[in-house]
Amino acid sequence: MKRIIIAMATVIIALTPAVAAKPKNNLKPVSHIKVANVLDPAPSGSVQIDGFIGNRLDLCIENRLMAQDIERVVQPFRDKPDGNWGFRSEFWGKWFTGAMLAYGYQPTQEHRAVVEKAVRELMATQDANGYIGTYQDENHLGDWDIWGRKYVMLGLLAYYDQTGDRTALDAAAKVADHLIKEAGPESGVNIAETGWIGWKGLASSSVLEPIALLYQRTGEKRYLDFAHHIVKSWDSPNKLSPTGIRLIQEAISGTPLWKMSGAPKAYEMMSCYEGLCELYRATGEKIYYEASHKLIDSIIRDEIMIVGSASLQEIWCHGKMRQTEPLYQGMETCVTATWMKYLYQMLRLTGESKYADELEISLYNACLGAMSPNGEWWAYYSSLMGERVHSHQQFPDVVMSCCVANGPRGLMTLPSWAAMTSGNGVSLNFYGDMKCQLPTPSGQNVSLNMQTSYPSDGDILVEVGLPKEEKMEIAFRIPAWSKSSTILVNGEPFDGITVGGSYASVSRVWKDGDVVSLSLDMRGRVIDAPSGVGDKAIMRGPVVLAFDTRLVPRRDGVSEPPMLRYEFAGDSENYIDLKPTGNSGIDAIWMTFDVPVADESGALHTLPMCDYCSAGNTWEEGNLFRVWMQQPFDFRHLYTNNLDWHVNVTVGVDRPEIPEIYKVR
Repeated sequence: MKRIIIAMATVIIALTPAVAAKPKNNLKPVSHIKVANVLDPAPSGSVQIDGFIGNRLDLCIENRLMAQDIERVVQPFRDKPDGNWGFRSEFWGKWFTGAMLAYGYQPTQEHRAVVEKAVRELMATQDANGYIGTYQDENHLGDWDIWGRKYVMLGLLAYYDQTGDRTALDAAAKVADHLIKEAGPESGVNIAETGWIGWKGLASSSVLEPIALLYQRTGEKRYLDFAHHIVKSWDSPNKLSPTGIRLIQEAISGTPLWKMSGAPKAYEMMSCYEGLCELYRATGEKIYYEASHKLIDSIIRDEIMIVGSASLQEIWCHGKMRQTEPLYQGMETCVTATWMKYLYQMLRLTGESKYADELEISLYNACLGAMSPNGEWWAYYSSLMGERVHSHQQFPDVVMSCCVANGPRGLMTLPSWAAMTSGNGVSLNFYGDMKCQLPTPSGQNVSLNMQTSYPSDGDILVEVGLPKEEKMEIAFRIPAWSKSSTILVNGEPFDGITVGGSYASVSRVWKDGDVVSLSLDMRGRVIDAPSGVGDKAIMRGPVVLAFDTRLVPRRDGVSEPPMLRYEFAGDSENYIDLKPTGNSGIDAIWMTFDVPVADESGALHTLPMCDYCSAGNTWEEGNLFRVWMQQPFDFRHLYTNNLDWHVNVTVGVDRPEIPEIYKVR
């Protein structure tokens, strides 16, 4: 008993200073950053989001991130069970980086205790040579080993950035130093020919991100040399790719993503460019920026579907043109989360509002649509028609899948990009019930209190709080879809530019109590299928609408005398008169609308549709939904008859469900 009491006291003493500590920002030495961001995230803990989105964040934090069984994700680092294949080493870092984002958003003592325990237990597994991983010595550099080490380092660096705890930075440095010995410039190893053969070195190459971050934080030249070594390896022919993966040259030249020399694996490829963004910040070498910029614009042009995600069986597939098809294993949640993280990188680097527009669409649709209603689990694949299905467990001992670990990382970027700072003032990217405090150019804090039911409607009110008057800029994002937007400052019309697809920059001497009213164009829009096949979909603001069997039941085989065909009744400019109807009495549905459709005689009728993230969200067999509709259509074909839940899972004969240990009752 005495031994137990002493042990408990030791734990309490060890935890107390850390639990009481507050997260810190901007820890990386400025001297090791050559390119400053155009937009910087809000300080940790300075943004509070309420309303529907705030509730989704809270559920994800409480029921997934802070409910994680830490032993499940740490034990593989002790046992090293992965042999020459397996990727249990990714789960701790993916979950943990999401948990650190959650801690930065809600820096409570309870959350600090969770992440403190997780980081201490992981660091306790570090070998004398610096290795933290799940592979035995003889299998280092195995299929997913470097990939797993990447996530270990990202997790340790995330902890250091929020807490300033040097032991985490030192542990990450030791992991990197060991990897340099095994695969660095003097090793004779081409890192782009390591990893699982199917993805041609992309997974291993993505370790560029934590290596570049380590250089930014330490200034140690060996990390910069290793980062350049990784990039150089992309041009070297190897056993996996006869030309090398050529990520920089082919991005700049505009090579279609599905034809690039490296594998068209969407998630891993974007991860490499996330690292390239960090290397650009560290070095200022413009070719890194050019490649990252060209690639992300190619993804928007060719791959991103209407709900803000991409991929077919996890690979690029020219998805923008194919999205009306019944895709098999479409829109991997890992792709959604990494896409959002890549957009966040480019928003910071460029300050271009189009990246925030894309983030918003991904948030409201693909991201939230993949999360279970209580936030405890995620889908592996999502569709634009069919059923929602929970992710299976890739490793039952860990009780995890890559997408369950990754989904929260996309969602939890929101507090970082919702409100940001620039050299001229602040920029507002997210509209919702929100309070934030941001540093101004003069060094004081401006508080912004936003009141709105957006995107249920387009009226947004922002109250400004300032200790002292200050001339600065408050930039309001005007989404590209908002063709008619107005801004009032203290009731007076703003005479500046309010063009969709840009920021409306209100520059003035701001004082305490100033009020800004923003009104966005929330007319419904009929969207034509990019492929030209004749299918159409409906959007309102950033939200995609869908049919759902709870609102419009299936009528397969039912003959309506006479059989009528319908089409969306939009006007000549493709606007459509939607009537909001709340949630139509179904608590699980967020928003519903009566949508006008015309029959063959021209007579108007209405059909109910709901927001995409609510569509199919009973997650039960038979709860079907559909986004794209053939025009004209009849009710027998409103839902697809040849799809079942199997199209959204990879293995097994039983429909995956939320594991009992995480299920919220």
